[in-house]
Amino acid sequence: MGFLTSPALDATGLVVLDRLELSIDPTEWQGLEYTGWRSSGITRFAPLASYSGDLECNGFWNHTPPRTDKDGVWIAPQVAKAPTLQRMALEPGANVGRCRVIELQPNTYADAIYNLHQDDNNRLNAEGTGWVVRSWLNLTDDADSLLILRSDRFDPATEIRLPLSAGSRIIVDTQRFWHAVWHQGPEPRYALITSWTSGPELDAYIAAGNGDPAPTSVELPAALVADAQTEMHRRIEERRRAFEAQGIVMEPVASLYE
Repeated sequence: MGFLTSPALDATGLVVLDRLELSIDPTEWQGLEYTGWRSSGITRFAPLASYSGDLECNGFWNHTPPRTDKDGVWIAPQVAKAPTLQRMALEPGANVGRCRVIELQPNTYADAIYNLHQDDNNRLNAEGTGWVVRSWLNLTDDADSLLILRSDRFDPATEIRLPLSAGSRIIVDTQRFWHAVWHQGPEPRYALITSWTSGPELDAYIAAGNGDPAPTSVELPAALVADAQTEMHRRIEERRRAFEAQGIVMEPVASLYE
């Protein structure tokens, strides 16, 4: 039967929408309560919607009863501080799962490559229903920072790099892509991240925003990319050996670094 997906994302797995001219008071994200949560580096998250309205970021499948990343419950004290952010998450009319603001400290390109990860938004999702995708709305002006996407974690030839100026709107099938952000700073980066369910509402939102499924990828020096690859493999191997010293076998077991 398959899942209901958004045709705009079918070909490439992503779309970049027209950039918004933001007029949001920064206190909407500065005044939120944040909690630690591992992502693309040194990060904290301020959840706006969660499994049951508690201040936490865990996957909905890690609760009782478990469910997929849909039907998020708004956290009243948080959305009271950030009504505009809630309105923007609700704007497409698509089902909202997890919704949170991310705070990312400056990092390096090598850090981002090492932290590439895939999401698991559709665990327990029933066939015949909408596929869950992830959206980013960049709240701060980080024009030199890049969202890094790879279809193959270890192949830089599959890499897409998208700039993150204020008002940037990007929707990605984050189970299809390995992803992380290279944030060049110097101040923390803030963005609104929302899990949306594919369907006619999201399709209309993408069309209204002139969603581009093939945006231009930012070029990087070949030496920078090669050095980051080497560093990624070195860190993975270092981590593997550290775990094996504790009797924990990690995958892949073969050495990745020569």
